[in-house]
Amino acid sequence: MLKQRILTALILAPLAIAAIFFLSLPNLAAALLVVLAIGAWEWGPLMGFDTSTRRIGFVSALIACILALWKFIPPQDLWTLTGSINPLALNVLYVAALWWLFAIFMICKYPQHSAFWSRHRSIRGLFGILTLAPTWLAFLILRANGQLMNEFHGTYLLLLLFAFVWSADIGAYFTGKRFGKKKLMPNVSPGKTIEGFIGGNIAAALVAIIAGLIFAWSAPQILMAVALALVISTVSVVGDLTESMFKRQAGVKDSGKILPGHGGILDRIDSLTATAPVFALFFVLFGW
Repeated sequence: MLKQRILTALILAPLAIAAIFFLSLPNLAAALLVVLAIGAWEWGPLMGFDTSTRRIGFVSALIACILALWKFIPPQDLWTLTGSINPLALNVLYVAALWWLFAIFMICKYPQHSAFWSRHRSIRGLFGILTLAPTWLAFLILRANGQLMNEFHGTYLLLLLFAFVWSADIGAYFTGKRFGKKKLMPNVSPGKTIEGFIGGNIAAALVAIIAGLIFAWSAPQILMAVALALVISTVSVVGDLTESMFKRQAGVKDSGKILPGHGGILDRIDSLTATAPVFALFFVLFGW
């Protein structure tokens, strides 16, 4: 299993990096739409959908939401010439942040209060839209930033996000394997430990420090990067636990089988669905 995970990651990581470097903004938007549409297909069973027709219906709903965002907040208009973000895009990020705060509440209280949302497919569908649609916009907000001055400025922001999430994931995995004893959220994901959570935070913070030294950031910038790394590594766990909670409630082990060693697309991007909007909001509010 570990070998499969590593091989799959070695294929996916360069593809993701190549996409954010070499795809134009509209093409990146289209590629993200395809990935998230697959994620919506995999969300179907989490809603209790057991037929292709119903799953296609939810995929269509997500695509419609993303196309609406595309129409009313075109990727090329996400940032003004003065460096201000489109107000509608900012509001979407706020909504996403509120959703993930609510998800923390749901995780901490699970399985309490789960009976209501588990009985209503429409509510689970809304949760899916709130998980996936803002991710599309957040990636484009980051990629589009500063394009007129530096074509790859937004790319570096996305690479930093990837570095935080991937280092936290790797740090948590190996620390948990070696030292994990105390369960983090046993009702949601029995495999996650407090030790692994701490290890993931430390790994992400180290990445922030190393990046700061490489790029000669000032001390305040490094401190901000470390704070951001700790926030992102924590939020990445929230994204993972949220999907685990929905899978547990639906009696599903993996969201799919498309990625050997990882399961489905949702299993691979669950951390990014939470961290991308939060990272983008942090950047918009506090700059860099």
